[in-house]
Amino acid sequence: MNNILEKFILLFKKYYLGEEAYPLHNNTNLKLNNYMYSLHSGGNKNKNEIFYVIQRSPGAGLFSNLIFVLNHLKIAEKHKFTSFIDMQNFPTIYNEPKSIDGTKNSWEYFFHQTSNKSAIEVKKSKNIITTSNIFYKNFTSNPKKLIKIFKKKIKIKKKYLKVVQLYYDKNIKGNKVLAIHYRGTSYKTSAGHPFPPTLKQMNYIIDKFILKKKFDKIFLCTEDKKMFNQLKKRYSKKIISIKSYRSLSDDAFKIYPRKKHRYKLGKEILIEALIMSKCHSLLSTETNVSNFIKIINGNNKPNFYRIENGYNSTNEYYAMWIWYLKKILPKFFFGFGDTLNYSKH
Repeated sequence: MNNILEKFILLFKKYYLGEEAYPLHNNTNLKLNNYMYSLHSGGNKNKNEIFYVIQRSPGAGLFSNLIFVLNHLKIAEKHKFTSFIDMQNFPTIYNEPKSIDGTKNSWEYFFHQTSNKSAIEVKKSKNIITTSNIFYKNFTSNPKKLIKIFKKKIKIKKKYLKVVQLYYDKNIKGNKVLAIHYRGTSYKTSAGHPFPPTLKQMNYIIDKFILKKKFDKIFLCTEDKKMFNQLKKRYSKKIISIKSYRSLSDDAFKIYPRKKHRYKLGKEILIEALIMSKCHSLLSTETNVSNFIKIINGNNKPNFYRIENGYNSTNEYYAMWIWYLKKILPKFFFGFGDTLNYSKH
């Protein structure tokens, strides 16, 4: 078995990744073209097929995981590998202990599998390449570079599309709706991430958009309970939303307050993102959610207005305090101030 696998690995290196080949053994971790892989054989099935198993355990947010998968799907397609996304044997933060819709693979909670092979068949196949969980620096989140592979390989489960269509018909159709994706909680202290606006800045920008752009409604998507309640109170007649989990701190994946909580977190943000994609305009910082919306719509509708509030320090210690400091400082002394800049993309 080892001799057969060695030949497979040599072939893989020589013809697919273009590096000088050298012998390896079963279940060996391998670094090729700066990517880490595990290569092994699970049995004798599908001898003429090379399976490319994509895993990201424990992963991150739903759309961060999706963008990670899209980058690996490009690699699999380039080398004519059969891709399979495994978030069962390599669970993510969305995995539930019991099956959801008959599967324990959290990818399949929300999306169809990219291969028509079953997990058991893949596991028993002769030639298997398994990715690492590293999001490499040369991976991209640029929608323009991911639209083609998304449209070709990714299919969202129909039940979510039906929910979104019903919501659209009832609440959005016939109205000019501004979608707002506000990332608060952890974004206030995340190193290297965009600063979320303060409440005063949000009030300023929403008032400006309502006055100048004449929006009828605002679809509000945020995990920040305090910001949601404050905006809901001020703009009650215009705010629409779905019932989703919101908190005062970054605790969504640290607690389990309801049945199927982790699955519901993924379901809710997927539905919210799909609804936002049907709105007239989207106001947001640069996030994986906003990039997903551009990907599914081919960079067309909605009009995307990116919040320009600066970026946090890349130093994790300093990043914990800067947002709170800038919130209270005057603008002439490096504070946020009451206004907010944005740019159309």
